[in-house]
Amino acid sequence: MPAKSAGGRIPRVQENAPTGLDSELVASIRQGDSPAETALYEKYSSRVYFLALSELHCREDAEDIRAETFLRVLQALRQDQLRSPDSLGSFIVGTALNVIREQVRQKYKTQSLDFTEANLTGESSLESAFIDSEASQAIEEAARRLKPREREFLRMHYYEELPKEEIARALGVKEERLRLIKSRALKSFREIYKKLTKG
Repeated sequence: MPAKSAGGRIPRVQENAPTGLDSELVASIRQGDSPAETALYEKYSSRVYFLALSELHCREDAEDIRAETFLRVLQALRQDQLRSPDSLGSFIVGTALNVIREQVRQKYKTQSLDFTEANLTGESSLESAFIDSEASQAIEEAARRLKPREREFLRMHYYEELPKEEIARALGVKEERLRLIKSRALKSFREIYKKLTKG
């Protein structure tokens, strides 16, 4: 697992980190193999981040969700709590969704407490709702501005979680090209989203 930075975020891993089958990664992580932990993070990092960003509409929150998700996943794998290594992807997504729900509940409780104690007029709540609405619109707009193939790939890969062969067949490309399409799609999405939310 990559070391955390001073701010608590997990830094980007090296581009040439090894990758492998989920069953192999799980077996290696159970044996305390650090490169396998790095490979796991590289393989699923973007999926967790994109999911968290889509749900929370905040880049900082998405980073926090990603960090907490992988901490929990690695702890579970080290303690041999995953029954089927082949379900690793679903396990990671499920863990991320649990972390997201916990954060939403905690934020709701905090906001409710602040509202009661400060006897607010409602202006802060309205402002927060407006910001959330803007972020949501920015995500939807960023997705709309992607090339059709990139948009379809992200939908099938992150939301429908289709196997590579099905995605390749639906897009009419070879499986080897999916990695390139994924890289370009995520890069385009980030760039468009940053432009839309700048300022």
